[in-house]
Amino acid sequence: MAERIIGTVRRVVGPVVEAGNVTGVEMLELVFVGDERLVGEIVRIRGDVAWIQVYEDTTGLRPGAPVIGQGEPLSVELGPGLLGSIYDGVQRPLDVLRMQMGDFVSRGVHAPALSREKRWHFRPSVTPPCRVQGGAVLGVVQETEVIEHRILTPPWVEGELVRVAPDGDYGIEDTVATVSTPGGDVDLRFFHKWPVRKGRPYAKRLACAGPLITGQRVLDTLFPVARGGVVVVPGGFGTGKTMVQHAIAKWCDADLVVYIGCGERGNEMTGVLTEFPELIDPRTGKSLMERTLLIANTSNMPVAAREASIYTGITIAEYYRDMGYNVAIMADSTSRWAEALRELSGRMEEMPADEGFPAYLPTRLAEFYERAGLVTTLGGHEGSITTIGAVSPPGGDFSEPVTQHTKRFVRAFWALDKQLANARHYPAISWLESYSEYIDDVAPWWDEKTNESWRELRSDIMAIMQKEARLEHVVKLVGADVLPDSQRLILEVAAMFKNAFLQQNAFDKVDAFCVAEKQYVMLNIIVTFYTLAAEAIQKGVTLASLKRMDVVRDIMQMKYECPNDELNRLDTLLKELEESIHELTSIYG
Repeated sequence: MAERIIGTVRRVVGPVVEAGNVTGVEMLELVFVGDERLVGEIVRIRGDVAWIQVYEDTTGLRPGAPVIGQGEPLSVELGPGLLGSIYDGVQRPLDVLRMQMGDFVSRGVHAPALSREKRWHFRPSVTPPCRVQGGAVLGVVQETEVIEHRILTPPWVEGELVRVAPDGDYGIEDTVATVSTPGGDVDLRFFHKWPVRKGRPYAKRLACAGPLITGQRVLDTLFPVARGGVVVVPGGFGTGKTMVQHAIAKWCDADLVVYIGCGERGNEMTGVLTEFPELIDPRTGKSLMERTLLIANTSNMPVAAREASIYTGITIAEYYRDMGYNVAIMADSTSRWAEALRELSGRMEEMPADEGFPAYLPTRLAEFYERAGLVTTLGGHEGSITTIGAVSPPGGDFSEPVTQHTKRFVRAFWALDKQLANARHYPAISWLESYSEYIDDVAPWWDEKTNESWRELRSDIMAIMQKEARLEHVVKLVGADVLPDSQRLILEVAAMFKNAFLQQNAFDKVDAFCVAEKQYVMLNIIVTFYTLAAEAIQKGVTLASLKRMDVVRDIMQMKYECPNDELNRLDTLLKELEESIHELTSIYG
């Protein structure tokens, strides 16, 4: 088939190419630019002039070079073989390209996203003749040891299933089913394509219910995110945004994880690429890569590809959601994506808004975050996408445009604190600036899983932390010694909560991940200590004598000494606490 030349290059402005004499094109059409066939996308059309956003280095591209139209939008291949892969922003398999050309990717190189050589064992789930519609499951293949890949009818196909392939091994391009539609028979393969900028359809959006358990106590207990929710993690340089997202990707109870390194430093992505294959998933006992997909678009890659990487990641997440899986997507960081939008907007001479960002920045952010959610799929399954986006405000200034616009579209805000990070308190989540609007959504789950007092305990400890913040201002002026024991107790309990509960050691085998039941009991122990100690002080017990109790040292070490599967030790600790304070009170009484 002859190539369709739709125009020629007229001007090159960084990643933006202006093409003239353009005919027969549409907005957002995928094009190849120049003799090297650089991947690009049409982002503006005026008369016979089109502006193309090129996702590769345009150095050396000359005027007069051909622009070749593809007749379709920028799309991704969706089928078995995605999990465990590493792609760039336009879904080129980086591991395949490395074998072809080494550590550095050349311009104009193309490789199929899904292997054409590998064969998959297919087990049909339906028996023809029967009627099928978009999203229906035709059969399954075992994609990894832990994930069953459901072969879906593409969303646009509806009709009578007249043939399905028998149980056996097939290649990705083999026909596995035939559907009779009013427009004729449609042959279905293991994979189909979907445009990245268009959200995949679903039957019904559902209200969020139940939390995404991350294993990080400060998040799950204080600022939970519901399954299918959206959250932003803002923080300045060195506050631990990437560390937080790594921890969530490693330990969260999502079925699958899509990790997007959008414009981040290469050494951070290297850490992900080297660590994840060696990590053992605590739920399955298998490699974490069995349920993980990585999109690596580092800061030294073409800036325009950052924009594509965000959409590529969310589209793949929607595909697995449509199978009925719960997907967690990590976008690190959306600030780099916004910076790419700013650069491209400037190159196209658009009128800038706040701090040079384009006026449509809020719209683009909304389009991305609104694709998360808990839904009933077209096939009748229940699936979800939980989106966790990092923001890198310059100087840690949360008033900058990207952070402020993002807050409009998320319901949880995990603010990272520079002072906590400098003090090596990780996760460096600020308990004063962070918030979550999912408390009412997740409370029934916590009540059923742990105890109906969860919400009350959380409110109690948050009140203590707020009182401690106010007392700290007094302490800075006059010192802690002038405070009565009742107020010094607040400072002591706050310090206990910070060190024994909020601070978590990612390198400790016991403390790296904390189950919900353990979180509740730990919180209950600390709040119980405050309640009983406050009563004891009223009866004349001194704070110094309370601090000298052996059980206090045990409380400080409980996160290390009580594994997730030995929670009875925490119950014993709670009884020891009650007995110790009762004994002390009886002495003073």
